[in-house]
Amino acid sequence: MRRKKRALRNDEPLTFADHAAPVTRRDFLGRGLLAGAGVLAGPTVFGLFANPREARAALSPDIETLRQNCGIAVQGAGKIPFICFDLAGGANIAGSNVLTGKAGGQLDFLTTAGYSRLGLPGDMIPPLQNPQTGTNDFIDESLGLAFHTDSSFLRGILERVSPATMANIHGAVIPARSENDTGNNPHNPMYGIFRAGADGELLTLVGSRSSDSGGNSMAPDGFMDPTVRPTKIDRAGDVTGLVDTGKLVGLLDQADAVAVMESIQRISDMKLDRVSTGITQDDVVKELVRCGYVKAADLSDRFGDPSTLNPELDTDIIGPSGIFSQAEYDAESNFRKTAAVMKLVVNGFAGAGTIEMGGFDYHTGERGTGERRDLMAGRCMGACLEYAARVGVPLMMYVFSDGSVASNGRIDESVDGRGKGEWTGDNSSTAASFFLVYDPNGQPVPFTGDALGPERHIQIGYFRGDGSVETASTPAANNVNLLVETVILNYLALHGEQGQLDVLFPQHGLGNATLRDSLTAFDPIVNGTIT
Repeated sequence: MRRKKRALRNDEPLTFADHAAPVTRRDFLGRGLLAGAGVLAGPTVFGLFANPREARAALSPDIETLRQNCGIAVQGAGKIPFICFDLAGGANIAGSNVLTGKAGGQLDFLTTAGYSRLGLPGDMIPPLQNPQTGTNDFIDESLGLAFHTDSSFLRGILERVSPATMANIHGAVIPARSENDTGNNPHNPMYGIFRAGADGELLTLVGSRSSDSGGNSMAPDGFMDPTVRPTKIDRAGDVTGLVDTGKLVGLLDQADAVAVMESIQRISDMKLDRVSTGITQDDVVKELVRCGYVKAADLSDRFGDPSTLNPELDTDIIGPSGIFSQAEYDAESNFRKTAAVMKLVVNGFAGAGTIEMGGFDYHTGERGTGERRDLMAGRCMGACLEYAARVGVPLMMYVFSDGSVASNGRIDESVDGRGKGEWTGDNSSTAASFFLVYDPNGQPVPFTGDALGPERHIQIGYFRGDGSVETASTPAANNVNLLVETVILNYLALHGEQGQLDVLFPQHGLGNATLRDSLTAFDPIVNGTIT
């Protein structure tokens, strides 16, 4: 008799006889032998000139005018916050989580054998009656995008989002193969999102490690920009340490400290008007000095209150009415990482970010390990969406993994296995990525600029009936670089700026405007910038 394999805890490493011993950091991360961490990218001097999303500072009118003249950014660059989840190791996305179908869209059903390959047994395939609920299928469209009703991603998301938030979410899935267990997949879109206009008040990018991409997977070579390379952070204290307001805040209350700094600026300004620096570029030097004092006053005004940056003091994130309870936050490193990243990105302190999660190479010959890790990822995804709703800003959240897994049809009847197919091996042909969009003004509308219909826009590309990606269905289906470009196109389209793709990425491979329309999921939700 075959010995039943035990499902692993979320913090247990994955070991496989058919894999070589782990050597690189990516190997350790994909098998859960190393934890990912939240990362913030330090801003360059050019970050000072980002356009403000909104001016919340309560500085005196003359100092506020100087702040604007100095180009000191407030609340990001006016673009939609962007967070992506890098599930290291090759997670299942298609079928058992997000439904994928043939050329007609998500509900153009695959064969029973195709769904079995994607981990769904014959009595749980989407078109059948669900005996547990009495409904006529296993399809859940509560987030707009169709998920399997027993998707662990979905269950985790729904644990964290309110009904009001849920009603304002929609998404799209992109069937696209990628190689298994390799950091050479150029999956990470953050540099391209930055080029599309995303920037932050304090930081440019957020990621999980000190690498060129900021995550497990690489960024496309053509998008790399060393001036915004991510740096590492893994705790709330590192977030609050991004800004030093000096000792004056603490000796005085925040309002008095700001008033003192404003007075210092005015006195300095009067002295500068009476003297010459003796340097050829006299006006430039004086402007730099003035802006230095203004920035000090501005920092104290906006960050003198420690709760401004600290996720641990944000009651929308942690506490009795928070997204996480204090006990959850203390016990789970993934929640702490997610809290730090979403605090910065959603509030405009960073422009875009990656939350890297390890241990998704879970073809362990049983199902429970993958189910539990997918559930944890879903909870973190839902936290980001709910936090955006509480702050009152839109969010684009993108989920990808390096490769995927497949099932041979054997069923795991354990409690954690949930009666679904065991994951028995890597399979790059069953891979997909997806994104969800939250809009505080209402549910995003599938693209209406052509005659394809909404079902062809919320599934960009398609699967064959046997449960494998049809590699000729879109440019992205067999090219990870073009998958990244498709994500960036959709980010631009949410701002009504898809026409800028040719300008910002003149070497892109997404074809003409008609083809790009077929790769676009939604109508704009903002007009260029958030106001």
